[in-house]
Amino acid sequence: MVRTLNNMAELRGSRFGRPWPRHGLKLLFWFANDYIVIKNDNQMVANYDPNNGHFGFHHFRNRLECENDVCKRLLPDDGYPFYEVGNLHLIASYSMPKYVRKYNTGDIDTSNMDRLIISMRPDMTVDKVYVTQHEDLRSFDPVNTYRISRELLKILCVNSFTYMSFRNFLEQAGYSTHEPMRYIDQSSSTAQIEFQSPAPRESRDTRIIIEVGPRAPPRAPPRAPPRAPPRAAPGFWESYCTIL
Repeated sequence: MVRTLNNMAELRGSRFGRPWPRHGLKLLFWFANDYIVIKNDNQMVANYDPNNGHFGFHHFRNRLECENDVCKRLLPDDGYPFYEVGNLHLIASYSMPKYVRKYNTGDIDTSNMDRLIISMRPDMTVDKVYVTQHEDLRSFDPVNTYRISRELLKILCVNSFTYMSFRNFLEQAGYSTHEPMRYIDQSSSTAQIEFQSPAPRESRDTRIIIEVGPRAPPRAPPRAPPRAPPRAAPGFWESYCTIL
């Protein structure tokens, strides 16, 4: 049974798309504001055909997964085809806004683990919207898979997209909006990004304190031996005996 998220409090409580650098919340915000239009009859109409592969959309098979003799599908089958998006490693995903792709490392890590899945009717109407996350390279995590209600999508959809509204959404969803420090390389006009390192942790190694006693006073320099008194000039007999 897939749980449905109906408001911001439930989205925040699910912890989907968190913490940084995960991109699932950004993906959901983009989908609500750019990919679909919610009509007055409460129908969600897609602005793009997922069959064309825009933004990296592709078919999701919703295959039967078996574990401990229990077989089930990730999503309930409603008879409509499923489409998946969110793999930032695909070239087609480069057409997504920069704020969605930002901080993707290009590696197999949490910066590319989130996905959005939709079921689509033939008339370009989106039937259901789901969010999920990878639990390994092959499968998604059923425990952390949620359906997004139309009411929540309406909350995410703003009349005019502004950077501040996006920031407010992330804060309300519990996503830290702290960004890495920036610095300018003086040898280049290109902005560089420097990630803050965590504060150094004090070593747990045992510290050995060696007490040193007071130092001995400095030794006085050795005295020069006393000079012998000057001898008197030799007399006649002394000079005479020396000569002899």
